[in-house]
Amino acid sequence: MTKVSGEDLTRRLATRAVHAGHIADPLAGAVMAPIYQTSTYVQQGLGKHKGYEYARTSNPTREALERNIAALEGGRHGFAFASGLAAVDAVLKLLSQGDHVVSGENVYGGTHRQMTHIWARYGLEFSFVDAADARNVAAAVTPRTRMVYTETPTNPMMRLCDLEAVTEIARRAGALSVVDNTFATPCFQRPLELGADVALHSTTKYLNGHSDMVGGMLVMNADDLAERIGFIQNASGAVPGPFDCWLALRGTKTLALRMRQHDATGRRIADWLTRHPKVSQVYYPGLPSHPQHDLACRQMSGFGGMISIELGSVERARRLVERTKIFALAESLGGAAVGRHRGRGRPDRGPGAGAGRRGMRASEVKSRLSCSHAEAWARRSATLKRSVRQHSAVPSPGFSQGTPRETSKSGPRTDCLLHNSRSIT
Repeated sequence: MTKVSGEDLTRRLATRAVHAGHIADPLAGAVMAPIYQTSTYVQQGLGKHKGYEYARTSNPTREALERNIAALEGGRHGFAFASGLAAVDAVLKLLSQGDHVVSGENVYGGTHRQMTHIWARYGLEFSFVDAADARNVAAAVTPRTRMVYTETPTNPMMRLCDLEAVTEIARRAGALSVVDNTFATPCFQRPLELGADVALHSTTKYLNGHSDMVGGMLVMNADDLAERIGFIQNASGAVPGPFDCWLALRGTKTLALRMRQHDATGRRIADWLTRHPKVSQVYYPGLPSHPQHDLACRQMSGFGGMISIELGSVERARRLVERTKIFALAESLGGAAVGRHRGRGRPDRGPGAGAGRRGMRASEVKSRLSCSHAEAWARRSATLKRSVRQHSAVPSPGFSQGTPRETSKSGPRTDCLLHNSRSIT
């Protein structure tokens, strides 16, 4: 079972990102974790080995990644998986038939699909609530509730969940609290420090940061919980290969630097979008107009680079995403700049997926802002204007045609984070 060293947990986050989890290579002293591309290991004798028997059970490259990300989250144990959804699958395997889960309603679509179309068939019960109000979570708890599952900020509506309040509700109910921290990353939010039992990640996204691998991660402190997850990881076998782990380790070394720039760019572009006459709504927790902005200032040390916007119609959204020059129209986030149209049904989400579900609208565009300078975006403002001009005859909801909304008079606050002790450095 992978365990983080105490020394790694004493370092500041940017130093952890570079050094945590690394054990000097005993053969050549390599400063980077070697890629142990092997399926099995030579044993000195029957039952005698160096701690490694079979690569599904353990691999030195994978363990280096597990220690690294666990240290970033401030946890003691980490477990890597072949995808974010494989991590979701593993954590739900902690439950038994008849157990009840309270989940946020705006969780990642793949998570919702797995819960409703796979696990519900095997006897797990789910209640999906608006987790932005902790009272909704508390009201959904039953005597059979064994897990409270939240995602904050959510994908794609950028809704927040008060982690201290919700994890306390789970604790009082004797339920596990699981938090998907993919969007915020440990740079800006650490759920374990706010009371969560498990922090979950799709390492595919910001942690890797290069759009060249797929993976997931679970991090926790409790030894008994780690023993159970370790058993599931080995028994189910949904583990990442050593090369994918090495790629993710390469990514985490620059995580603190990348997230600082994502955040700076995100704030400036979100502010610019609020003043654009063709944008009817901007979803970004760094804006004072976001209904949970104060909560974001309280539990996050940065707002990141994820922004969702509404343009008023499917036609405008389609035209924008098909004509962008910096964003690529593609799935995922966290690596090369990506823009994506959300709201239309997707076959992989199962029956009923589509516009209007969990607050999504067909006119919504989700953008992940890259590390590029905001000035480059300003020079591209004509692109957005040209992209929606042909459809500007239909007024968008929430603003007067050609006039910025009232909520756009002030940009993202910077003062609210000055006293946040969870520094990115």
